[in-house]
Amino acid sequence: MLYKALKDDVADTFNMVSVDGDTSTNDMVSIMASALAGNEEIKDENEDYRAFVNALTELCRMTARELARDGEGATKLVECTVKGANSKETACKVAKSVICSSLVKTAMFGADANWGRILCAIGYAGEDVDVLKIDVEFVSAAGELTVCVNGSGVAVDEDFAKKLLSEDEILIVCDLKSGDCEATAYGCDLTYDYVKINGDYRT
Repeated sequence: MLYKALKDDVADTFNMVSVDGDTSTNDMVSIMASALAGNEEIKDENEDYRAFVNALTELCRMTARELARDGEGATKLVECTVKGANSKETACKVAKSVICSSLVKTAMFGADANWGRILCAIGYAGEDVDVLKIDVEFVSAAGELTVCVNGSGVAVDEDFAKKLLSEDEILIVCDLKSGDCEATAYGCDLTYDYVKINGDYRT
């Protein structure tokens, strides 16, 4: 039951993290139970199991966000929530595609509200998506800004866009308007320091 709880949570948390698109040979997640608490063993998906999974999910999500925030040279936590997808698989693939895009990541570093790069990443995600339905919005502590409606750009206040994207946590919301499924991926911006850190690295 512990394995099942972690496996289900990892799909929506740790496996939705990307700093640079690479997976290290030592990237892993594990969970252990010592039994020192003396609680009764959970043997099926009962009320105790569901309570445990809720707590574990929140812990995994918090940790996944911090892993993304702590990427090499990162200055911003960047999340992408895809909603209105026709399946959970589509939502996950599209969100991960946006987060993994180097062009999106550099746009976030430069505080550039470049919605075209986001649609580009959605397009090569390999999912059946109607581009003429897609809305894109940026959200941060500074406010919310819609930059794309039905696959086309809309007029924006560039100064406000710069202010919004200069915050250290940015949420990209993509509404595919094709269903009821959603997913969130966690990443960071791509900076000069990322190249410096990895360029100077020696094995």
